[in-house]
Amino acid sequence: MIELPVIPANQAQRRPNWLRVKLPVGKEYANVRGLVDTHKLHTICESGNCPNMGECWGAGTATFMILGNICTRSCSFCAVATGRPLAVDLDEPNRVANSIKLMSVKHAVITSVDRDDLKDGGSIIWAETIRAIRRESPETTMETLIPDFRGIWDNLYRVCEERPEVISHNIETVKRLTREVRIQAKYDRSMEALKRISEFGIRTKSGIMLGLGETEADVIETMQDLADTGVHILTLGQYLQPTKNHHPVIDWIHPDQFAKYKEIGQDMGFKYVESGPLVRSSYHAEKHLFDQVR
Repeated sequence: MIELPVIPANQAQRRPNWLRVKLPVGKEYANVRGLVDTHKLHTICESGNCPNMGECWGAGTATFMILGNICTRSCSFCAVATGRPLAVDLDEPNRVANSIKLMSVKHAVITSVDRDDLKDGGSIIWAETIRAIRRESPETTMETLIPDFRGIWDNLYRVCEERPEVISHNIETVKRLTREVRIQAKYDRSMEALKRISEFGIRTKSGIMLGLGETEADVIETMQDLADTGVHILTLGQYLQPTKNHHPVIDWIHPDQFAKYKEIGQDMGFKYVESGPLVRSSYHAEKHLFDQVR
């Protein structure tokens, strides 16, 4: 077995060369950039400084966050504020749908904070947002990146019943590190959510961040668990520490290791495996609507 390079973060204060990105360019990117600035629209692509923003916007894909910007959970990897969220904005579905129409988004990725403070977990706003987008932009396809709804499956099914083209729920890290990285989440509960989505007959997607201290065996175990639950699409990317108060980067994972995981995932039967240092959950999201020809 050939050992692939992994650079411990404490031995490399600067990010490796393979984490450098090109400045976003292109007519489509410039068009979306202009609309976002002119109309003060909000996308996670921009607020999260996603390295793939130019590529995704150029392909007509954008990611929006609903249910506010304060999360009821405090995951150690996430920069979203934790606290007591504001009241639900009942007009939000219409505003998101209008933004998508204005931006001429071909494929919309919708995500949200966790709203454990709500009996419905935010699932009513989720369903209304999907319906509003379909009403305003019937040609726009959707991926919904949803929480686990604390295992209250009626709330999960409320989203499933709207049948977005893809439903995603990120496992985020390997089983061994879940309690450390996703403090209020449960590995088995997330796997159960993914299994139920897949059994509902909807294309199912999940993602893993690497560089948090996991081993190759940990990653392969989690990949196999995801494959066994019926997940169709898998993304693997390098974790980047948002601030010094968040979980540190333990390792910089080399592109060759990501390529190895991609090959392993394809052998496991995933329809798509997006695996690379700069891959994020919505990377190439518009391509995940169709079966990959391999």
